[in-house]
Amino acid sequence: MHAINIISGISMLGVLIGSAALIIILSVFNGFEKVILSLYSNFTPEIKIEPRFGKTFNPDTTYFNTLHQDKRLISYTEVLQEKALIKYGDKTFLATVKGVSDDFLKNKQLDSTVQVGSFTLKSGGRNFAVIGATIQNNLGINVHDELSPIQIYSPRRGSESSDNPLNEFVVRSINPSGVFGIQQEFDDIVVTPLEFARDLLDQPKEVSSIELTYKKGTDLTSIQNKLTDDIGTKFTVKNRKQQNTELYKTLNYERWSIFTILTFVLIIAIFNIIGSLTMLVIDKRKDIAILSSLGANKQTIQGIFFFEGMMISLIGCIAGIVLGLIFCLLQQHFGWIKMGAQMSVIDAYPVDINPVDVGLVLLTVGIISVIASGISARLSIKGLDEIKQDL
Repeated sequence: MHAINIISGISMLGVLIGSAALIIILSVFNGFEKVILSLYSNFTPEIKIEPRFGKTFNPDTTYFNTLHQDKRLISYTEVLQEKALIKYGDKTFLATVKGVSDDFLKNKQLDSTVQVGSFTLKSGGRNFAVIGATIQNNLGINVHDELSPIQIYSPRRGSESSDNPLNEFVVRSINPSGVFGIQQEFDDIVVTPLEFARDLLDQPKEVSSIELTYKKGTDLTSIQNKLTDDIGTKFTVKNRKQQNTELYKTLNYERWSIFTILTFVLIIAIFNIIGSLTMLVIDKRKDIAILSSLGANKQTIQGIFFFEGMMISLIGCIAGIVLGLIFCLLQQHFGWIKMGAQMSVIDAYPVDINPVDVGLVLLTVGIISVIASGISARLSIKGLDEIKQDL
């Protein structure tokens, strides 16, 4: 009997650890997701209008001029974007030049993405660039060295073959004012004033896209639907999720992959209960036969062992959830577990507790426990008639 209690305790401990691990891992993943999407939102607009065909379009139309006057807008940013070769010293890097109009800087969250320097595009009548962390790491750019600007090479429009290859490129120099870091997709971008990009790309009027950010509380879904209806088939109107569907898909895939792996670990822990209950059934065979002789039917005997299996599972699950939540709250407030590297955005592992995760863990453990306890309960009445005959 003592050995059975130990085995049951080990089974309960396994469920406890598995449940706590699920809550902690899901909460940490929620924290990472929140940080990534927050940084992503700091750099991307709420609504983005792009041409359905081709790379650029002329925004100087009645429709866009009227849209610009919408009082719900915080910023109306014209963007001209294209690939270009960046040179610094003797190193080169293929990057994306993103020229933006002045409204781009109305996004006050941009400063939170800066790792070095500042997010300055114009100062003292001069143009400046803000470069992504990937560019800075590859080229070793010193943003504080004003004597060493970066050079940007872009193919000259309509150029013909020349004996001197440099004649086929437009070359412009600009000093970097800062370095921003978000994620790999954005960290190879050079943000410049729109006028600089127009001169570099020889595009005096056209733009690649228009980025819109609205005041807090604005119904973005209805605005997107209205823009889609009004703007016609020549343009696409995308919200933040549609602007980077791969990011959202990746986050969801990672989340469910982690949940599935930990669920299999939990299944192994819970099914240990079958072993402990089977031993208990063997130990209590005579007691089962006596209960049956006293009038207890098979359903009653099954219910006893089913309830014991569920009790072991749920006590372990609830205790694990409580311990997991306590750990998450402590990590939120004190940040004891560090990332192990100096980062500008986060130092300790981020945690975000979601009540849905608690319900999901309870549901998962409940379903697995019902199956495991049901198997154990069936074993309790197997061979009951033979036991009664032996007595």
